Amino acid sequence: MKDALAIHRMLLERETLHEIVRLPHAVANADELPGAGLPAHRCLATRVYAFTGSERRTTGYLAAVIVSAGSTVGTEAVRQALGARTVRPARADLINTVTEFAAELVCPLMLPESMTVLVDRRLTDRLRDDDVVYTATGEPWTALGIRTFDLLAASGAEPVDLRPVITPAMAPPLRSRRSRRATR
Repeated sequence: MKDALAIHRMLLERETLHEIVRLPHAVANADELPGAGLPAHRCLATRVYAFTGSERRTTGYLAAVIVSAGSTVGTEAVRQALGARTVRPARADLINTVTEFAAELVCPLMLPESMTVLVDRRLTDRLRDDDVVYTATGEPWTALGIRTFDLLAASGAEPVDLRPVITPAMAPPLRSRRSRRATR
């Protein structure tokens, strides 16, 4: 399994400034990073989705999506961003096997080249390039502190719009516009 030491070595080879942060207590998933004393608005989580039938030129069937820790992204938004026929959250055992990270603590770095890596555009719009962000390392006791620019460059993440998508099936029904006079 990949861990903080492997990430540290890779970033040292790239001469990328970073910090492996020792957490005061173990976290079960990346969404718990703010609860471990890190600034909530700078904590990121990596969600992994399985997809089929992508219109994009991808060699794989898994996509990593970088989002704010604690946030959720609908599969429809991910499906549209990938141009895929179907999208669903990937199974934990598949994530463990393919990424070599613990499923709930996936780091967006050192992922297989076959994985598409996306980042929520709201993050790239909100964060400056030199803002330090924190993400999981695959281990429950550590987090990675790295500048936004360096994280995006090292991960190869493509910014995409992941705002909730309202499909016709999800839209509330329109109310009848009959006038009150007509009903009296």
